[in-house]
Amino acid sequence: MNFDFSDDQKHLKAETRRVLSEICAPSIVRAAMEGDGAGHDPRLWSQISELGWLGAAIPETYGGLGLGRLEACVIAEELGRASAPIPVSSSIYFAAEALLLSGDEAQKSRILPLLASGAAIGCVATSERAGPVRAGALEATFDGARLTGVKLPVTDGLAATHAIVLAREGQSATLVLVDLAAEGVERRPLETVDPSRGHAEIVFRGAPGERLGPAGEGQALLDQTLNRAACYLAFEQIGGAQRCLDMAVEYAKTRKAFSRPIGSFQGIKHKLADMFVALEVARSNAYFAAWALSTDAAELPRAAAAARIAASEAFHLCAKENIQTHGGMGFTWDADCHLFYRRAKLLAVQAGAPAIWKEKLVRALEARNTA
Repeated sequence: MNFDFSDDQKHLKAETRRVLSEICAPSIVRAAMEGDGAGHDPRLWSQISELGWLGAAIPETYGGLGLGRLEACVIAEELGRASAPIPVSSSIYFAAEALLLSGDEAQKSRILPLLASGAAIGCVATSERAGPVRAGALEATFDGARLTGVKLPVTDGLAATHAIVLAREGQSATLVLVDLAAEGVERRPLETVDPSRGHAEIVFRGAPGERLGPAGEGQALLDQTLNRAACYLAFEQIGGAQRCLDMAVEYAKTRKAFSRPIGSFQGIKHKLADMFVALEVARSNAYFAAWALSTDAAELPRAAAAARIAASEAFHLCAKENIQTHGGMGFTWDADCHLFYRRAKLLAVQAGAPAIWKEKLVRALEARNTA
């Protein structure tokens, strides 16, 4: 049995890396960090859109390429390696998957082609405060036509044109699709650890919205969406972790101390070995999640949780040890190490903190053992 990607998928991976090395240098990431707070590079977004990568997992019926979710995972890994300052995760991993899962035919036909072409940017707005999102604690409300409430922080909320919002409808939660250009919507930027990905507070004051999926099923639909998104995020994280390991190895080969490359010292060797082991554990879990995602397997909740946990831990470790390997220079603004450390911290909480996913993994394992 072959658990690796196919030759075509490997070719896609190589071409994606080649293109991103040309159009997404670290200077592009820095420019987004030092920009207007939107954390979004419109030119890079346009280039990515023209290549068709946004529609890799969106069916051709809805304007996508229809390649498949495995191909989208391959692209996600390379976007993570480049630390690309564009809202692919919010628009494609979250919003597009939520629409595919819960939208009706009219909604999918109207919005998905826009997301696939990059003409529209989606985001998902669920949080209202620190901590896990609980349907019973939601303050945002939806009356079937109008949405009222505040969501923060919303990843890519400044760049987005449409939002999928979790709101209380009656005694339960519902997903609501909102055009962010409509009346009754206000946005303001928020500062986060990674300014290359903009975050916003979004205030809805009777903003028009339309229900996604059945009323009261919002929490269940959101959980399924997060399982899908977690698989893509895991690949972004292992892409970033691999880049950190490569940077650390290259520096350890060239930087000398006491007339020897620092990579010859045991303390550095152990750091690099720990990074490699954590990365390979994360990669194996991500591959399992990609299989579950692409086949719609019953193991998806367990696989997504395991991939999410392992990838978050691996990226954090690799980003941290990359800084340490670079020594005093690694802590400076001019070194690129902090770009990946910032992204590691952001991605670790974008779909919920690792502690939440550990709880999900325990529940999934208990469900399997009692089945």
